[in-house]
Amino acid sequence: MKNNIFIFLPDGVGLRNFAFTKFKSIGEENNFKITYWNNTPFSLNGELNYDEVKIKDQKIHPLTTVFARARKRIELNIFDKKYKETVYNTYNFPQSYSSVTNAAKSILVDLLVFFGSNTAGNKFVRERIKKLERKSSKYQSCKLQLQENKPDFIFCTNPRPTQAIAPILAAKDLGIPTGTFIFSWDNLPKATTLIETDFYFVWSDHMKKELLMYCPYIASEKIFVTGTPQFESHFDSTLIQSKEDFFAEHKLDLGRKYICFSGDDIVTSPLDQYYLEDLAISVRELNKQGYSLGIIYRKCPVDFTDRYDAILKEYQDVIVSIDPLWRPVGKNWNEIMPSKEDFALQSNICEHTEFVGNIASSMVFDFVAHNKSCLFFDYEQPQLKKGIRDIGQNYNYIHFRSMPSKEAALWIRSKENLTQTVKDIIDARSSSVFEGKKWFEVIVGPNPTIASDKIWNSIDRILKQ
Repeated sequence: MKNNIFIFLPDGVGLRNFAFTKFKSIGEENNFKITYWNNTPFSLNGELNYDEVKIKDQKIHPLTTVFARARKRIELNIFDKKYKETVYNTYNFPQSYSSVTNAAKSILVDLLVFFGSNTAGNKFVRERIKKLERKSSKYQSCKLQLQENKPDFIFCTNPRPTQAIAPILAAKDLGIPTGTFIFSWDNLPKATTLIETDFYFVWSDHMKKELLMYCPYIASEKIFVTGTPQFESHFDSTLIQSKEDFFAEHKLDLGRKYICFSGDDIVTSPLDQYYLEDLAISVRELNKQGYSLGIIYRKCPVDFTDRYDAILKEYQDVIVSIDPLWRPVGKNWNEIMPSKEDFALQSNICEHTEFVGNIASSMVFDFVAHNKSCLFFDYEQPQLKKGIRDIGQNYNYIHFRSMPSKEAALWIRSKENLTQTVKDIIDARSSSVFEGKKWFEVIVGPNPTIASDKIWNSIDRILKQ
């Protein structure tokens, strides 16, 4: 008899790794019955003909978000104190006091943080979140769904959303084993692991050490090092078009070499458009010197601003915009859904450009998988003023300390050095690939092509215990 596995999607970020890859087919080849427990607006049954159980009740307890915000701030305070740092609190965003309701919630968060930034306070807040969610209508609804469908294991694709708490609690209260996947390389130092499951799936030994460091209530034997399906597509040669076909499809000039500029969201890089402009100016300068270069601009899928428009128009002689193949199915950032086709598009952009330039993005790993360098911009723009976030703090984050050496990327500390650095990369006199591959292995692990297999093998081991 096949084990019935619920792939729990609390939001859309899990779709890319676990619905649009070979993850499902690999699980089925291993004799698992797979059902998507779907909390997203995306219809997996309608779009992909996958078996799914839709979670329609979205009502969490009204105080859960307050306690969840407090928990993050408490944990970051504890990390700063425990590890003698100040950097952890830079992961926080300012609270809103703009209305009576927002102010009341923020003041309650402030009080919880003031009195609870210690081990006992953290435990109190964690347990309070569970008590609140067990009172929610979402908890009762999810419990009924589980009783009806009787899954053997719940695999949660993202531990961050408050929407994940009630479903996981319902499963645990029914005695159904649960596991969660740490979906991003910066989740753990940011204190964003909201749910507590029986088992945890991480990318690498480095991430396992982080999980034990930041979540001491988790036992080492409950953690499985599997890699992530996120990068498997980069090693799938069937997705790669010929250069001629790719250039023809996107109306690119075969006589040019293209650089990818990977856009950031407005929070990470509020002045991102000016770094794109600087790169365009350098490309124009080099073209005057006899080079034939262009830029492919790939926007951040969840950037809804028009801040690049003027730059794209002004430099249309050197910039071509190729948008990610994502689509909105709701109004929030986590309701912008990826598509299967975007895997191929991203892989082909990596394959058919010379290198990538960006601000503090994990695209460094996508490009090094194709043996391409990454250029990190790390200088202030003249438009920087009070109230605008300086991009430099991104590189001070804990997850950037995982670099084996600073040579894992090429750094632009001054705009004046940009043109020469671009020239050196194009002329093959400068590269970050060798050291970048070392960083890739630290973060992603040594076997990036078999992550899906390892996750299913780990689930099989759990069920046989």
